[in-house]
Amino acid sequence: MKSKKSFYLLGGRELYIFAGLTGFLLLASAAYVLWLPDVSEFKKRNPAETSFMRLKEAHARAQGRKLGRRMVWRNWGDISENLKHAVLVAEDGGFYRHKGVDWESTREALARDWEKKRLASGGSTITQQLARNLYLSPSKNPLRKIKEILIAQRLEKALGKRRIFELYLNVAEWGRGIYGAEAAAQAYFGKSAADLTPEEGAALAAALPSPRRYNPTGGTRFMERQKSRIVNRMRASGYLPDETEDSLLDENFEVITSTEIEVSTPTVVSTTTE
Repeated sequence: MKSKKSFYLLGGRELYIFAGLTGFLLLASAAYVLWLPDVSEFKKRNPAETSFMRLKEAHARAQGRKLGRRMVWRNWGDISENLKHAVLVAEDGGFYRHKGVDWESTREALARDWEKKRLASGGSTITQQLARNLYLSPSKNPLRKIKEILIAQRLEKALGKRRIFELYLNVAEWGRGIYGAEAAAQAYFGKSAADLTPEEGAALAAALPSPRRYNPTGGTRFMERQKSRIVNRMRASGYLPDETEDSLLDENFEVITSTEIEVSTPTVVSTTTE
């Protein structure tokens, strides 16, 4: 009889502990999701670094390596329209129509995740990607995704489309230690971001989903297909006139290969938006 009573007492104690831990985790999760940054600071101020940069560099230090950082800020008018259009059609065709979240793409991504029984990337708008870069991490934790959506909606309300896109183009990762359109244009094509051709813009856009895996100038069959697909989308969307000369899209680049890219110690040039 005593052993039975002791069993129930022990079970009750464990139940209370479990309930307490569950409650604590729920409160901690709610606090994490609901604490949101003041995104209005970036109305005029350009970020010198992002959460992604800090995480990548901390990870490298933990492995005994030093990860340099190349980032040179360029204002909206100093970035090629070809790159802007390529990124739009490749990453977020509905950017100027949604309010931070493309719910249809999100539903489709969730359906794919359910079918594959795993959390996969996809469905994020440019605004969500900026939110993740500035404040969060590459984690696929569902709570992180919820927070990303909430921050994205704040960004839309506080900053507007052009500023969001300008920020994204300046902080997006384009290779190991390479951040932003200007650093990427210099590293891969030896020119300014203002001078990128349609095909060069398409090459950089094609690398965005996995910038450490895909080299814009790698010349692999996959990357060539992706570049062609993006150029065709640019033309179909009216960003490239039908009469655009094929020579413009098929020109031979003076390519700087990945083995020739030198990533120096962290250098950031940041200007104040006018």
